[in-house]
Amino acid sequence: MNSLSEQSRFVEAFSQLSQLVVLLQEGSGILSSYREQGFVVASSLYADAGQYELASYYANEIFKQGLASDGYTCVDDHARIAALFGSGQWQGIESLMAQGIEVCIKERNSLYANGIRYFVAKLDVSRGHPEQAIALLRKNYPAAERDGYAPQLAQFNALLAAAYYETGQLQLARESALAAVTHGTHNHYAESISTAYRILYLGAKQQGDVASALAYHEKYMTADKGYLDELSAKALAFQTVQQQVAAKKLQIDTLNKQNRILQLQQSLDRSASETNRLYIILLLTVLGFIAFWTYRIKRSQLRFMKLARRDGLTGIFNRQHFVSSAELQLQYCRKSSRQACLVLIDLDHFKVVNDTHGHAVGDRVLKRAVAACQKHLRSTDIFGRLGGEEFGIVLPECTLEQALGRAEQIRAAIADAAGSDDSLAVAVSASFGVATIERSGYDLRKLLIDADDGLYRAKREGRNRVRVCDDAQPRERVAGVAVEQA
Repeated sequence: MNSLSEQSRFVEAFSQLSQLVVLLQEGSGILSSYREQGFVVASSLYADAGQYELASYYANEIFKQGLASDGYTCVDDHARIAALFGSGQWQGIESLMAQGIEVCIKERNSLYANGIRYFVAKLDVSRGHPEQAIALLRKNYPAAERDGYAPQLAQFNALLAAAYYETGQLQLARESALAAVTHGTHNHYAESISTAYRILYLGAKQQGDVASALAYHEKYMTADKGYLDELSAKALAFQTVQQQVAAKKLQIDTLNKQNRILQLQQSLDRSASETNRLYIILLLTVLGFIAFWTYRIKRSQLRFMKLARRDGLTGIFNRQHFVSSAELQLQYCRKSSRQACLVLIDLDHFKVVNDTHGHAVGDRVLKRAVAACQKHLRSTDIFGRLGGEEFGIVLPECTLEQALGRAEQIRAAIADAAGSDDSLAVAVSASFGVATIERSGYDLRKLLIDADDGLYRAKREGRNRVRVCDDAQPRERVAGVAVEQA
């Protein structure tokens, strides 16, 4: 199953997994060592498909059923930690990580020990402690090199690059990112490759190397899209297999119902009127059963299509669907010679909100900011979450002056939103970058780069303001749009 997943044959992998799960649940006639390995495989594949609740369930079953064996407990711990980390349930995870590393050291399994250390370092970076992540990864990098597992080396280097960038060590960040790309040749669409190209792009941009920044940005967009496409393919394969299993169950149930109908017909031949009446009742029952399951399956398909297009937290377009919709809108505007603008939004100091109030409050702040934006958008505008606290808006049939005015309205709405919500008195502001087709053309990539330039300009000038890139408009217009920091 793991080999099928590595070959991107996800539907086959999850089909075999569904059969394995049935055997694991029955449990009869299977050696405990095979059951242990089966639970690990199930946890790993479910985690890859984003089904972290199922992944945690099967990882925990190993310990609940007492299947953890000497020499393999390290692998069991790694599966449990990977599922918990992916689900975002980090409470108490540090002690599990420390315990898992200790077990792996005792079992002399440096590969999985470093796998757990990678999660520790990733947790450090997410909590704003990149120096700790750097120290941990550099200390254990020689062991990872001895193991020679390329995907792990790519992960180490990509995370090192991100940590170095956070600490301002641009040269070391570039070297680690290039090393991640080298080790990641086995999978050009892995998360580590996307991260590496993002750091290379940001580093080149910060150093003023526009040509390299453009080249790396294109590679980053390609790698990130490939990575998201692969995640979507895994999730789609999981849903497809679930629906196939449901359809097979429906078919079996229907056949059983039909057999029962035939048996009843044979047993009730002596009474024609009674037989006909029962036949009609049972037939209606079967049709109702089929209609019910058909409705359930169709509803699941529609729900999955929505999940594939919408951000799970805010309900607006996710990055992949935003990019697709934006490109289609820009093609339409090009053919009809219409105006269009792109606005990038980044919440100021959002990391401080997470660190001070927790991720639950941070999620509510994000949803509040999205609600504030939507009040000032038209039905034709395209609004999506690009990642973290960054959002994008495509404004068709909108001039630069109109886009700047709209962005200013949204900026004010976000800044004023805290005062209207007594249950969440956490003030937050946002910086805006605006790009127009008059300067950047109808190419989404160029619009993103120019809007990003305006966004960083707004950050440099004090945040909580709207900016375009340096030469996008006359100087007096730029001064007119500036907003004093709240």
